[in-house]
Amino acid sequence: MQLALRHMLPRGEGLIINVTSLASRLPVPFMAAYNAAKAALASFTMSIQLELPNSRVHVVDLQPADICTEFNQGVIKSTKANPRYDTKVARTWEVVERNMKKAPRPELVARHVLKLIDSAHTPPRITVGDAFQSTIAPLIFRFLPQRVRLWGLKRYYGI
Repeated sequence: MQLALRHMLPRGEGLIINVTSLASRLPVPFMAAYNAAKAALASFTMSIQLELPNSRVHVVDLQPADICTEFNQGVIKSTKANPRYDTKVARTWEVVERNMKKAPRPELVARHVLKLIDSAHTPPRITVGDAFQSTIAPLIFRFLPQRVRLWGLKRYYGI
């Protein structure tokens, strides 16, 4: 981003799209490092947005929800380090895999990127995915206390 900004700022315009994840706001159990990395990038993106006020260099946080890719095939689902979590890990991955089968294809994300590139007024953050994950759940979660968020996520993943 520093290299890109080095050229965009003197030119007076530009667009940076950071792909974070809805997991930055609605974390997936047993993927703490992934959730944390995405949350960190989302926070970093917001910091840069604050540092570039009134600039024509726009920075967007693109947060995909579940998108049907092969990403999950590369994720280690259990290390067998603690057998008491095996059932919870298995339930979580059943939900994740079921969601992936119904999830939108990556072309949906690509279409949103193209819209951002062509847009005169880019939003600071967009969430891409099915209606429930990308719109309804984040809206509901925004107003709930942490205890209720945790309860809801545990119910959602069956843990």
